[in-house]
Amino acid sequence: MFKSLLFFVRFFLFWLIYFALDRSIFIFIFHKKLRNIPLPEKLATFYHALRLDFSMAAYIAVIPLLVYGFWYFTQRKTVDFSWVKKYNLVLIILFSIISVINFNIYREWGSKINSRAIEFAIRTPNESLASGASSPIFLTLSVLLILLLAGAYLNFVLIPKKINFVKTPLVAKFAIMILTLGFNFLLIRGGVGTAPNSQSMAFFSNYQILNHAALNTEWNLTSSILASNKVKSNPYRYFENAEASKEIADLYHVEKDTTISILKSQRPNVVLFILESFTADLTKSLGDADGITPNLDSAAKRGVLFSQIYATGNRTDKGLIGSLTGFPTLGIGSIVKWPEKMQKIPAISQRLYQNGYKTSFYYGGESEFDNYKAFVLAHNYEKLVDRNNFDKEDMNSKWGAYDGTVFNQQLADANNTKQPFFSSILSLTNHEPFELPGRHKFGTSDNAQQFKSTAFYTDSCIGSYLKEAKKQAWYANTLFIFVADHGHLLPKGNHEIFEPQRYHIPLIFYGDVIKEEFRGKVFSNTGSQQDIAATLLAQLQLNHNDFKWSKNLLNPYTKHFAYFSWDNGLGLIRNGHAVTFDNIGKSILYNSNPKNIKETNQILKSGKSYLQTVYEQFINL
Repeated sequence: MFKSLLFFVRFFLFWLIYFALDRSIFIFIFHKKLRNIPLPEKLATFYHALRLDFSMAAYIAVIPLLVYGFWYFTQRKTVDFSWVKKYNLVLIILFSIISVINFNIYREWGSKINSRAIEFAIRTPNESLASGASSPIFLTLSVLLILLLAGAYLNFVLIPKKINFVKTPLVAKFAIMILTLGFNFLLIRGGVGTAPNSQSMAFFSNYQILNHAALNTEWNLTSSILASNKVKSNPYRYFENAEASKEIADLYHVEKDTTISILKSQRPNVVLFILESFTADLTKSLGDADGITPNLDSAAKRGVLFSQIYATGNRTDKGLIGSLTGFPTLGIGSIVKWPEKMQKIPAISQRLYQNGYKTSFYYGGESEFDNYKAFVLAHNYEKLVDRNNFDKEDMNSKWGAYDGTVFNQQLADANNTKQPFFSSILSLTNHEPFELPGRHKFGTSDNAQQFKSTAFYTDSCIGSYLKEAKKQAWYANTLFIFVADHGHLLPKGNHEIFEPQRYHIPLIFYGDVIKEEFRGKVFSNTGSQQDIAATLLAQLQLNHNDFKWSKNLLNPYTKHFAYFSWDNGLGLIRNGHAVTFDNIGKSILYNSNPKNIKETNQILKSGKSYLQTVYEQFINL
């Protein structure tokens, strides 16, 4: 009676083996990260993966099961099911491509392929190809070939071409089909328990990479796509909203609204450089790196250096919003996906425009990328310069115009701009695939060398820019601000996505407009790129109360903390104590002072309250 169902036993076996092969390749590719993990714990990955592997296989089995059910109630004794081999083959090709993309995304982002990566590829295919250009081509093609050939072979061996039915009473057929479909539904759901399947079902280890290895790639991607449109409910509810809001109010409360005044002028020109991937590890000042950023290090010594500043996220869109508006990151969400919400948050450009500043935004790439243009146009930037403003011969990089070309254009325009002016420059050369107009100073044998070389190039462009700017009449009354959009895995290659060092970035105020007694000053209190807005506006004696997520770094009464988040994870650093938390596994991933349990719990509560409250505001925008 049940003999014909053996077809589905072989069907499930095929997919479980395929997923295990995919997982084995993942572990092999990232074996260096697993060196110090005990072998039994590595092997346990395959066991803890089974629940979501079975769930994904059950999703795939829905169509064959429905077709099986149709033929089961006919009088046919034998049914051709060779089409299932073709059905599997299509999925093998799709899943193999997804897998190799996943390996390369994980190498760069520290998270598995998700809806954001798919959106990125669909909306901006050229930029996606540029980002992927630094991926190891031979390894990528080899893995793709292995998955395709192994999948095709297993499909040929394990999946029968036909199903033989035996004569069975109609009532028994109904019972068998109800049980079969019901069992498949339970595999999809994850059993009869209260909690249905979720990513956390695969999480079992204190080593985050093993949890990611156990997480079925296709199941996770499907879940991410389905969840990407959910903006009406808060996925980060840890406390009652009133309790979380009170926690944040206490965090931002200052006994006195004042500031240390470091500028000679209340109406200086402001040029804000947002530097692509300029992690603190590139600099001598913060990362003890030699010879990569001599000009930025010189600016740090002659200007004001904020030495403990952290990016609010791990992508450019998040760093751009954080730096220019003070608005935090949203975990897996990004406000740039919703321009109608993005336009409602205040920006530095708006406030300065309202106070008589001429405003401009410079970017060598496509301003439509990640809705940058929507942001610029909604926040009183009077002038937008992007790749469309440059000659075709200047478009030598996959991303657009090199930084030197863009910096020179801003410099030329500044000479013809009424003062005071506010100009934002978003660099791009220090981005995969790490292309340069000349030779790579540190070599090209690996990504770290290329990364340091493109950073050196951008730094040299900064040096040339400042040298030329000093000759201009407007220079003496201009404040230059240098900040990174986000940190980076490179050049050291040893900071995981959940470690605060990954988010450590430089923030430098520079220029003759800074009072002599503050030049060379280092402020070492913890802060965020979000704090640029309140800090700058306070120096200009402009109200910044509506920048509720930005604090004045030069107010002696300000509490010293920084928040950051990545895909479904968050971190908070307060007074040097850092705690990061995984929202899927519900576990602490990093704790710089685990012995202080009371402070750890308080920082964790503040971090959770932060993400919950900012997401709540995002929903209500």
